[in-house]
Amino acid sequence: MNAYWHCFSGIVLREWLRFVLQRTRFLSALVRPLLWLLVFAAGFRAALGIAIIEPYDTYIPYEVYIIPGLACMILLFNGMQGSLSMVYDREMGSMRVLLTSPLPRTFLLCSKLLATALISLLQVYAFLAIAWVYGVQPPAMGLLVALPALLLVALMLSALGLLLSNAIRQLENFAGVMNFVIFPLFFLSSALYPLWKMRESSEWLYWLCAINPFTHAVELVRFALYERFNPLALAVCAALTLVFALLAVMTFNPQHAALRKST
Repeated sequence: MNAYWHCFSGIVLREWLRFVLQRTRFLSALVRPLLWLLVFAAGFRAALGIAIIEPYDTYIPYEVYIIPGLACMILLFNGMQGSLSMVYDREMGSMRVLLTSPLPRTFLLCSKLLATALISLLQVYAFLAIAWVYGVQPPAMGLLVALPALLLVALMLSALGLLLSNAIRQLENFAGVMNFVIFPLFFLSSALYPLWKMRESSEWLYWLCAINPFTHAVELVRFALYERFNPLALAVCAALTLVFALLAVMTFNPQHAALRKST
């Protein structure tokens, strides 16, 4: 048991040091959602005035509505950033060194996922703190209640990132692949506008948003942040986390880079 703990703490420490040394990564993770909150929300507020969270049947300011979506945006970008670091580690050979450990590969990869998720949570709560100062203030208790939901979503998106990284053989291909994943997931979701608003615009667009895993992630966090429970979103996120993690572990091949260099 000691070996497992030392290995896990070592992986977490490595991710933490990488995060601390890459200050631009932290700043970019904060600047992106803050720009959406300060600039984009102002335009939408002028256009919509208010937004409705359907389960509550109450009117709320648009800035308050999009806070959970922007928090999940941070988790999404960090999950993809984690996949980039995995591709880089595989290219440099450090993943093959890590996998020489006598501990099971599943444990090592899951530790990597959890370490990435914990780093993501720090950035989310830094964003929520800045939003609180700005005047967008979810219930104080909701910030604590939302922690398990945010952790589950972070694990799900990190597992998705790891799964995608298994299909990326070269760092040069990373940006193109991620653009085809990040933007459809984010924009075809309830992060920026309620699903009923999408339905008013287009029925097929509504159904694309409804089956989007990121929609369920946002709704899970949104409900939790306002001290509510969404069993469907929880079931979908938990199931997808398990599926993505299993597929990522099964398809992981640390020899991809070595095979490419030898050809």
